[in-house]
Amino acid sequence: MTADDEKRTRQLARSTLTVMIAFGAAKFISLGQTVVIANVFGVGREWDAFVTANSLPELIFTLIAGGALAHAFIPIFSGFLARDDTAGAWRTASHVINTVFSATLVASALVFITAPWLVANVVAPGFDEVGRQQTVELMRILLLSTLIFSISGICMGILQSFNHFLLPALAPIMFDVGILFGVIFLIKPFGVHGIAFGAVLGAAMHLGIQVPGLIRFRARWTPKMGWSDPVLWRVVRLMLPRVVGLGVFSLNFLVMNNIASRLGTGSVSALSWGWRLMQIPQTLIGTAMGTVIFPTLAALSEIGNETGKRNAMSGALRFIMIASIPSAIGLIFVGRPLISLLERGAFDASASALVYSTLRFFALGIVVHSSLEVVARSFYADKDTLTPLWAALGGAVINLVLSFVLSGVAEVEAMPLYHMTAEHFNTFNAPFFAGNVGGLALANTLGTTFEVGLLLFILRRRWHGANENLLARTVLKTLAASLVMALAIVLVNSLWNSLAFVGGGLAWTIFQIVLETGVGLLVFLASAALLRLEELGTLVHLVLRRAPAALVGG
Repeated sequence: MTADDEKRTRQLARSTLTVMIAFGAAKFISLGQTVVIANVFGVGREWDAFVTANSLPELIFTLIAGGALAHAFIPIFSGFLARDDTAGAWRTASHVINTVFSATLVASALVFITAPWLVANVVAPGFDEVGRQQTVELMRILLLSTLIFSISGICMGILQSFNHFLLPALAPIMFDVGILFGVIFLIKPFGVHGIAFGAVLGAAMHLGIQVPGLIRFRARWTPKMGWSDPVLWRVVRLMLPRVVGLGVFSLNFLVMNNIASRLGTGSVSALSWGWRLMQIPQTLIGTAMGTVIFPTLAALSEIGNETGKRNAMSGALRFIMIASIPSAIGLIFVGRPLISLLERGAFDASASALVYSTLRFFALGIVVHSSLEVVARSFYADKDTLTPLWAALGGAVINLVLSFVLSGVAEVEAMPLYHMTAEHFNTFNAPFFAGNVGGLALANTLGTTFEVGLLLFILRRRWHGANENLLARTVLKTLAASLVMALAIVLVNSLWNSLAFVGGGLAWTIFQIVLETGVGLLVFLASAALLRLEELGTLVHLVLRRAPAALVGG
């Protein structure tokens, strides 16, 4: 390895560690939000309204100024910097910022005006009049954060193009801090609206934390739209397929929320809690690994090193398997005490069962959602954004069809909707995953499974293999070790429940989770060692910041 290679590896490792720590900190703060929100609102009308109100503002950001723009903007902006054309770089950045902000402003204004109709007919037709009015009010507040993010998201891309990752990594933490401020200090005077105000504050902090970096790199902004600039339209063309793909993902959740709103009070909230809890390990495993491996895949694709790409992708997937499979199984078996810890008495037995029904099926999705982060990026590295889009559309169709089938919404709507609550679903005469929101979570997992499977099949044909024998061996060994781990957790749980002196307070719940998780982890590691799961040794190298070289080596 040359000196330049070693320098790039160290820089990538430091940046990866920064991103992973930032993800972990953001998730820790998010858990704090979850605890407070669960205690104040539980699973009920007000949190249903907030979750639903956030769907359209989030969709606007995703379609106009989300991750798709960053993937298209960063390569072009970086190209100007590589040619020492800073004037062209800032000119392009200004054109992109002005155009994106204007488009976001127009879309937000339309949603602001038509919010009552949209809520009543599109996003939450199953809500009563009070719930719809509250959703409209929250949606209009949250649109302000969307406007701020339309600028802040581009600023993140600018700083990353300068190979500056610290402030962009801190920005999401600042957003979570803003929401946490709203949760702690603004709920009492404003109710659930306080969380929306906290989101606006968090968006402002998300932008504000990046300003020193922009000053450091002498950012220049000009008030011109630049619609005659061909570079601007090149950015637009590059981002369109990715925009559609992200839109499909967001629309999936609009449909799921629509169906959940028909399943009784608390269903939308339960869907949100299950997804929120699943996202913690998924982000730390899948998103972090995708962020680490994407530059390596792109570089190998640029020089036409097919073997290197295959080894890098396969290596990343194997690491995801040994982390995500035990995480998924562990979350299923430790899910009930974890929910108890977060809600701390805010949920009754029916509400807890409803949340757990979504969590267990979303937990299965940790594996495929994490894998998608690497598999999709393998296509982006080859500058192919259309194939992942077609796969996403196929997964969305499966998700849509199964959402109706597995949720039992047709049978539920045969009952008077305004009389239904979460309690009806415990005794609903349907399959164990139907008649409640858990069917929606399972539909999402199955749709994503199809998407990942199709992409891997295509990738295997294009790259003349995907080291599938190594991958299959890792999956089987990890699954075996995880099942042994699950048995250990069940035994510990049974012993715990048999102890008459065990109380039900917060301290006991925390101790139970730590005990079951700790025993499960130790048993998994011991089982994996007995099965000679070689990737564990390489995972140690990842922790020690030597992952990029190990990954490329296969």
